[in-house]
Amino acid sequence: MNLQQANKMSTQEISGFSAKVLMALQASATESLQQAKRINERIHDALELKYKDLASVSRIHAGKDTGSVHFEDGQIQVTADLPKRVTWDQKQLAELAKRIQGTGEDPLQYMDIAYKVPERKFTAWPDSIKSAFKDARTLKMGRQSFKLTQGDEQ
Repeated sequence: MNLQQANKMSTQEISGFSAKVLMALQASATESLQQAKRINERIHDALELKYKDLASVSRIHAGKDTGSVHFEDGQIQVTADLPKRVTWDQKQLAELAKRIQGTGEDPLQYMDIAYKVPERKFTAWPDSIKSAFKDARTLKMGRQSFKLTQGDEQ
């Protein structure tokens, strides 16, 4: 059984295979995925090398530092996107929110405020504190995964 054959089958049919065949398919799929990621990364790097200067000049002509620019290479339309990645210092924002509130204004008019509780902290709390937060917590399950190994590989 190979990946091309398995690709033509339904999930139901594949689930009927032995654990050994499923393990081999999983290993083969993982290797193919890793190889595709490596090739994709190499292609990305090649595109960056080939077009970074042209994209930079195009952004300068467009009067912007980030975002998308379009240009042609022969008959191929190239879109180069340089997204913004903005981060905010949380301590400074908290201080600014206090200052805004101190002037009598609502900081929510200027910023979004989000509260988070790390799960590792929650599980370490005593029950008396957990119970106060319990109704604010929603537990959603992630996607279950399975790793198949030979008995002696454990």
